[in-house]
Amino acid sequence: MEEPAFAKLNLALHVRSREPDGYHRIETVFAFIEEGDVLRVRKNDHLILEVEGPFAGQVSEGQDNLVLQSAMALQQHFGGVQGAALTLQKNLPIASGVGGGSADAAAALRLLTRFWQLPASTDNLLEVAKSLGSDVPACLLSRPARGEGRGEQLAPLSDWPLAGVPVLLVNPGTALATAAVFHGWDGQDRGPLGDPLAGRNDLEGSAQQLVPEIANVLAALRATGGTRLVRMSGSGATCFALYETDAARDAALSQITAVNPDWWLLASRLKG
Repeated sequence: MEEPAFAKLNLALHVRSREPDGYHRIETVFAFIEEGDVLRVRKNDHLILEVEGPFAGQVSEGQDNLVLQSAMALQQHFGGVQGAALTLQKNLPIASGVGGGSADAAAALRLLTRFWQLPASTDNLLEVAKSLGSDVPACLLSRPARGEGRGEQLAPLSDWPLAGVPVLLVNPGTALATAAVFHGWDGQDRGPLGDPLAGRNDLEGSAQQLVPEIANVLAALRATGGTRLVRMSGSGATCFALYETDAARDAALSQITAVNPDWWLLASRLKG
């Protein structure tokens, strides 16, 4: 069996306050693209993880990996200890603002529920997902949703006009820790989130202080033709642009790659 771990984008991310526990109250719109990591499973007496793919060297195969943490959380929630040999195809850069680890964790919940034939409802899995990270519930659903609180309070967006919209993701090749970016937020509440395309990402300033090249990525995307939206995703450093057509997106891919061959780029479309 295998399960895709779809990459997530924050079409907008408004930080409203820093809470006493150190977390932040946000308003965001989650979207997902058609590509991401892939998780596979086969029978095994014990619970083990192997990581392969272009970013495998940056990912632990030990119990600090969210895939194994998801498996153990499922075991604890439903009782019993079952084995599984998991293989993660790591296609997405780590600490990049596209929910790679959270998406992997969510894929593990979906995959092992089927593999172990667990009597799990969506509500059961969402409860487990919330214990693993703020983005894991959204990644579990992997469909457009508005997120509030830490991002775990979800309202699915059923009337979604952006399904199939071409998108280009660009990362300058620098990992960026989420906690450090939130810590650098300037504390200014700039108002609630309405239309995500007219919104903003309140973490862009903090992220650029840590990785100045993000400004170059955003500028490169804005210099391409046919864009509908250019923004940083999550806590960065990945930025993205939505395009009017596949041809405009593909032209942008060629244009940016020619000038910045060391950057990571991924052409895709938004999921419905």
